[in-house]
Amino acid sequence: MSLATMRRATRETVSGLPRAFWWLWTSTLINRLGAFVATFMALYLTIERGYSASYAGLVASLHGLGGVVSSLGAGVMTDRLGRRPTLLVAQVATALSVALLGFMSDPVAIAAVAFLVGMASNASRPAVQAMMADIVRPEDRVRAFSLNYWAINLGFAVSSVAAGFIAGFSYLAGFLIEAGMTLVCAVVVFAKLPESRPVRTEKESRAEAEVSLRTVLRDGRYMSVVGLSFLIAVVFQQGSVGLPVAMGTAGFTPADYGMAIAVNGFLIVVLQIPVTRFIQHRDPRRLLVLSALLAGFGFGLTAFAGSVGVFALTVCVWTLAEIVNAPTQTGLVVQLSPTHGRGRYQGMYTLSWSLAALVAPLMSGAVIDRFGAEWLWGMCAAVGTVAALGYGALIRRVPAHDTAPVHDAASAGDGVPAQRAGAAPEGAV
Repeated sequence: MSLATMRRATRETVSGLPRAFWWLWTSTLINRLGAFVATFMALYLTIERGYSASYAGLVASLHGLGGVVSSLGAGVMTDRLGRRPTLLVAQVATALSVALLGFMSDPVAIAAVAFLVGMASNASRPAVQAMMADIVRPEDRVRAFSLNYWAINLGFAVSSVAAGFIAGFSYLAGFLIEAGMTLVCAVVVFAKLPESRPVRTEKESRAEAEVSLRTVLRDGRYMSVVGLSFLIAVVFQQGSVGLPVAMGTAGFTPADYGMAIAVNGFLIVVLQIPVTRFIQHRDPRRLLVLSALLAGFGFGLTAFAGSVGVFALTVCVWTLAEIVNAPTQTGLVVQLSPTHGRGRYQGMYTLSWSLAALVAPLMSGAVIDRFGAEWLWGMCAAVGTVAALGYGALIRRVPAHDTAPVHDAASAGDGVPAQRAGAAPEGAV
């Protein structure tokens, strides 16, 4: 591919999106560039503070539990208070709790504040996804979600490298820098992002019932998507919980694991934009089936890995699944969410990933200890197959593309909702 062709492809990928989206994208990138604490937390607790690995695992679990607790509450706040206020509250609370965590020395206090950090940091996710759905046209959403996912991984790749240098200088500096970067995100949201929550008209109020968490739970098709999302999330989590344990058990060093897993971030940064061009106009139903199979069997192939190079090849397979699945599945979630209930629906979707972050470490450890790593990778292949069959059976009746109302690019700058002519209600599929 020539340089001119690459430039044209990049220009077509990023063009046509509203200004508000790029400010939201910038906020995401800044946030991930400052995500130092998650990278060195285990080292901080075991090396700097001298606590056991078991205690470090407990703190990580409490951080994940905080995310589980806040998922649904943040979804309700997103719908009731609005996207912008929820984002501001979540980001300010994250900055304060992360800074506080850096000064904690008592083990109980560290665990308690880690739980608060998990709650605060996870609370922004439903608001971000709902706002993105509000301001981006339906036909551009897969592209927008993909670009946002690219920003997350680009920021994480940079912050992971920086975290090592910062930790060598001062762990406390890492906590304070992350807190400061999160406050910068809040400033961007406050100064540049208008509220995007669609205003319910009197006619819509009479025609539509109020969306509640009970509404979400009774939406069988949507909850089936959430369940399938949980299965896929458990599989993807094995890259950070099952893979390092399995490689360590097999005699590989932490540096070996670092080399293998680095392929994941590198491929996402390099391939996310070109793959997005390939998938954005294709049937999301088939893409989800394909990504589930690639994820399951990508991890399944790990059972046959005997060298760092082969481990890296398996990482390539399930990373491709991740690149395809993330924007496609998020787009489906938005498609099935009613316009005035996006926050609650996104909160339930976020919950599936938070629960997976809790279950995956427990599952991988128990399976490896009792049966061996080969059983874990076989289970991943089985779970991926079940998820693929589930997607195939579930979404046969879901249209490939939705035509939901959205703020157009002109109105995205002032926060005034603008419904496109002839648009059907969100979720009318």
